[in-house]
Amino acid sequence: MTVTADALAHADDLAAFVAASPSSFHAAAEVARRLRASGFTELDEAEAWPDQPGGRFLVVRDGAVLAWVVPATASATTGVHVFGAHSDSPGFVLKPQPTTGSRGWLQAGVEVYGGPLLNSWLDRELRLAGRLVLDDGTVVLADTGPLLRLPQLAIHLDRAVNDGLTLDKQRHTQPVWGLGRADAADLLAEVAGAAGVAVTRIRGYDLVTADAAPGAVFGKDDVFFASGRLDDLASVHAGTMALQRVAGGFDGERVAMLAVFDHEEVGSNTRSGAAGPFLADVLERIQLGLGADRADRLRALSASWCVSSDVGHSVHPNYPERHDPVVQPVLGSGPILKINANQRYASDAVGGAMWRTWCGAAGVTGQEFVSNNAVPCGSTIGPITATRLGIRTVDVGIPILSMHSARELAGTADLHALSRVAEAFFTG
Repeated sequence: MTVTADALAHADDLAAFVAASPSSFHAAAEVARRLRASGFTELDEAEAWPDQPGGRFLVVRDGAVLAWVVPATASATTGVHVFGAHSDSPGFVLKPQPTTGSRGWLQAGVEVYGGPLLNSWLDRELRLAGRLVLDDGTVVLADTGPLLRLPQLAIHLDRAVNDGLTLDKQRHTQPVWGLGRADAADLLAEVAGAAGVAVTRIRGYDLVTADAAPGAVFGKDDVFFASGRLDDLASVHAGTMALQRVAGGFDGERVAMLAVFDHEEVGSNTRSGAAGPFLADVLERIQLGLGADRADRLRALSASWCVSSDVGHSVHPNYPERHDPVVQPVLGSGPILKINANQRYASDAVGGAMWRTWCGAAGVTGQEFVSNNAVPCGSTIGPITATRLGIRTVDVGIPILSMHSARELAGTADLHALSRVAEAFFTG
């Protein structure tokens, strides 16, 4: 299997993107930074917005970001092509009163976020990153770099560990970050120092753990790419790069939009999640800027599409019985169309046909994913978006192994292929 130079360059840039995005807040900021450098204007939700035709805009809400390009020919009934993804990943969130420890160890009080593979977080150097809210209301991003670790118990002290490892979510997941007495230390001071602010100014925080190791290409012929947070920064990055490529000379018949939501891993029911009002609010403001009334807005939505992009399962060579016996996507063979009869994914025949059309326009060969009947699948932002807005929606992504691990495995070629299809989708 040959991996092209473009695919390798894409993977290298994805590694840099993930390194800059240890939290959802960092991810939204990195998307915004890249798009501003490409000529996008960042808008404030509290301010009046300009009329939209011919513009490139973005808006950030907490750990979510929406960005869009409006063709100069756009009218009140122009539809939108939304490429949707999410910025959060499973892991751990810092609790209140986080400085803990005993027996000479300093530890961090953390709470499990989403559904991580707990064992994958053992014996890795971890970053602590997120946002701090200061006494004057200022929001500051913070990233400690490698600071924490969840040390595993030695096999000499648990001879049966290879027969089955069981981790208690409270007792066994509190990472160490130093030596000393907890009453004489302050974990938040470490975070404040990394952010360049006084710890006494911190009035609130949203901080998460992230694997500190950089993403890497490896394997025979460089076919593999491993990194933390591929679920779902691989899609966020693919959509961002695609939007950057089309923005310079966009003449499509639809508004091209990247929608990155937070909190997908815990249900999306937040102001910055897909189940919240963010996308609907911004679409309404875009349509009002194009002179739309209510009937025009409904016509525009009926002419719109959402591609919900998230990772899916590649067939696992050591556990083939966990997959459908016939439909078995594999790394390196292209992006996947995700299908579920119970509508855990929003794909249907119309969406599948359109997805294959966009793949063909991009010169990309795709695959299909469906679960083994005895192994229920997860869900995505796709059904949520379709339900909230009535937009025709199709669920897609890339196949990976080690989903929800601290470090996931993708096919190098698939990452670049997804971005190429996203570009074809944006241009219509």
